[in-house]
Amino acid sequence: MVKRLISADTSEVLQMSAQELKQSIKASEGRVVLSENFAPRECFVEDITNSEVASAFGADLLLLNGVDVFEPKISGLKAKTDEMIAKLHELTGRPLGVNLEPVDQNAKMAEDRLDISAGRKATSDTFRRIETLGFDFVCLTGNPGTGVTNAQIKDAIVQAKRAFSGLIIAGKMHGAGVAEPVVDLEVTSELLEAGADIILVPAVGTVPGFTQAQLCQVVSLVHQKGGLVLSAIGTSQESSDIETIKEIALLNKICGVDIQHIGDAGYGGVAPVENIYELSKAIRGVRHTVSAIARSINR
Repeated sequence: MVKRLISADTSEVLQMSAQELKQSIKASEGRVVLSENFAPRECFVEDITNSEVASAFGADLLLLNGVDVFEPKISGLKAKTDEMIAKLHELTGRPLGVNLEPVDQNAKMAEDRLDISAGRKATSDTFRRIETLGFDFVCLTGNPGTGVTNAQIKDAIVQAKRAFSGLIIAGKMHGAGVAEPVVDLEVTSELLEAGADIILVPAVGTVPGFTQAQLCQVVSLVHQKGGLVLSAIGTSQESSDIETIKEIALLNKICGVDIQHIGDAGYGGVAPVENIYELSKAIRGVRHTVSAIARSINR
């Protein structure tokens, strides 16, 4: 058995296999914080990475957004391309993931399409690349307007399982520009059957019409099938006032999610640091928040 993530030292966490990390998250009983950072953007603090900032304020998992994995750029990080993720592991002591987007060129769009580089798309080549770079997990989802569909996410999971040994997070935190339901129980089952480890859903309070009752149904289904659930604040509400963040955090904890995500729509591509901190306090209290921010990465 493994130690729960919220109590584990860096030396233990970075040695975990994908399935050990999954069990470590599960054992933390809904008290894991994931911060998404828009990595190429000029940092909130210019000479250090947003990942270091987020981990300093309570993030347990770090998700890089906007990274072209063939030509990666992480603002504030000085390292050779193939050593970037190893260096970021060294600086943060946290598991690292990256967004790859399963773009559907035939998607029925609800808004203008945003074209992204090949290195940001979910393909066999990018999955092999992130395996080489050393990422711990991949998130198959869509940024606004990119045309990511649930059907393409399902196909991407199958491809990822062939080339990538890390955890697979899959789902949509908003429409990604496509005219289709963001959350669907049938689709959730299909993503799990395809091999997803963690299902991503919008946090209750972020997407219109997605209710606590619906989230509870998703959580029940996913847990029955051995998966985990990540609720995402991905609608720029990560920059809302503290009271909003705390309310969203408690609503989603009540529903039983395993990981709470806070997005990158703040100054310099990371959520306001006080909101990461308050999210952490809301779902696990001061004791575990202090543990997360004060525990040396040299342990």
